[in-house]
Amino acid sequence: MYSTVMNRLQDRRDAAADLGEDAGFTLIELMVVLLILAILLAIAIPTFLGVTGGANDRAAQSNLNTALTTAKSAETQNGQSYNVAGGGSTILSYSTLASNEPSITFTNVAVTGAGPVSAIVSTDGNGIILASFSKSTNTCWYAVDNIAPTANAANGAYTGALVGGLPGVGAGVGSPTQAPTNQGDFYGKQTGGTCTAAAVPTAATWGATFSAA
Repeated sequence: MYSTVMNRLQDRRDAAADLGEDAGFTLIELMVVLLILAILLAIAIPTFLGVTGGANDRAAQSNLNTALTTAKSAETQNGQSYNVAGGGSTILSYSTLASNEPSITFTNVAVTGAGPVSAIVSTDGNGIILASFSKSTNTCWYAVDNIAPTANAANGAYTGALVGGLPGVGAGVGSPTQAPTNQGDFYGKQTGGTCTAAAVPTAATWGATFSAA
């Protein structure tokens, strides 16, 4: 469309030059071209930002899945527990996790950019919460892995005891103030706010996949 308008304007200018008239564009012609450019930019910029935001979200999710796989591997090597022996609620060790996956920085504080993953472990060693941040969309993605029901897991986002209930039904499936305590893997997200594993999303819908979050 834009190229067609420019070609027609160029043809008019060439014809005017052949007749000895001044070669140039009128103000109306220039305004039409500028209007077309503005319309194209109005369409292209939001599309570009949307693609960029989606790509950053996918990168944050991929980073979170890699961190979760790394943590599960370390948990298996640690005798089916996320706790260091005699280490209370300390995650295996951030240095151990980092040595297994050097591309990721594990921390127990809030994360504000792409790359680092916030992590915290339940007091009984049965569960871990991980959080990864997507800056362009200001979205925090969460993953929870409970190798067993996390009873009396009052650490960080595990704010209450498991009260029973089947996976996906009743107590233990998580809420806006509590991470899921049932056995299994759960995912959630939060747009805005602080991205930390020590606090669950303020309005979470925990699910089995990212698309369900």
